[in-house]
Amino acid sequence: MIRAMTFKDIATVQQIAKISWNNTYKHIIPDDIQALFLKKAYSSTMLAKRIEKTIFLIAEYEGQPVGFANFTYVDADGDAELTAIYVLPEYQQIGYGRKLLQAGLKEMPQGKQLFVYVESKNEQARIFYERFGFECLEEFDEFFEGHPLSTAKYVYLIKTV
Repeated sequence: MIRAMTFKDIATVQQIAKISWNNTYKHIIPDDIQALFLKKAYSSTMLAKRIEKTIFLIAEYEGQPVGFANFTYVDADGDAELTAIYVLPEYQQIGYGRKLLQAGLKEMPQGKQLFVYVESKNEQARIFYERFGFECLEEFDEFFEGHPLSTAKYVYLIKTV
């Protein structure tokens, strides 16, 4: 089941983010950089703001949250961004990511394009997005919390029905 995140989900989302980040980026981003990012991006205050100002969805298995996705609302140009999508490792590759993405797209009927930025070495995510229909537009180097990374920018053309 996919549902909107509530304030009661904050601690669970923090846990899912930490487990997923540590699993996904263990050989890509140093632990201290991960911890710094997670502390800022997934603080209770930041999550409360994201609940109020963005589309924040939870994936559940038997009533327990196992993943989440966060999207910006569509802007005046018809663009939106998928800012986060994480599923606990033991629940990956069984459809939760796809369900979260589809549910988010349903929340943006006026949307034209959905963008996502992916760490270039995150092959599992890149395969997921490409299978869904995202197209890589470019790759560029940047600093993430002071750590050099390569980032791939993807776009999904939202088909209006």
